[in-house]
Amino acid sequence: MWDKEYDREEYVYGKLPNDFLKSHYQAIPKGKVLMLAEGEGRNAVFLAKLGYSVTAVDLSCVGLKKAEKLASENNVKIETICADLAEFDLGDKKWDGIVSIYCHLPPTIRQALYKKIEQAIKPSGVFFLEGYRPEQLDNKTGGPPVASMMASKETLVNELPKFAFSHLEDVDRVVNEGINHNGLGAVIQAIGSLK
Repeated sequence: MWDKEYDREEYVYGKLPNDFLKSHYQAIPKGKVLMLAEGEGRNAVFLAKLGYSVTAVDLSCVGLKKAEKLASENNVKIETICADLAEFDLGDKKWDGIVSIYCHLPPTIRQALYKKIEQAIKPSGVFFLEGYRPEQLDNKTGGPPVASMMASKETLVNELPKFAFSHLEDVDRVVNEGINHNGLGAVIQAIGSLK
């Protein structure tokens, strides 16, 4: 599905970074950052330009080829890994930051991934997330078609028990990020570190 979605000249989520990441990236310690479901690379390239060592993982090899092209256009290097997050090994205490921008997964896969994130982040590391809340279904401006793939404050607190959140907010904001995210969005924003 995602290979087909990304198989076009246009960058379907644009080339500019996510607004929340752009305004709060300083919360992520400088170092190694893992970008989950990074697609065409706009957020990975943004952080690489700021001096982070970035690894982008995505199910779509087509999307990641575009990410590499975008990195080249911006004179930065990113590592790309084409893998399914249901099976991907995040490592142990490896990352200074793990970033999830609109990475919507079925609950069982998400819960397993969150357990891996708790293991994979360094003690001083940060988990950084923006995604749609279930209320987004009423907006019809992007995101998955089922509420169970979206997150709430309760979801994040319950499924990431080892994290304390310095920032955890429900926000209704205009999301203009390419052709697939366009209009009012019911989002959740989170920045967390290990307790």
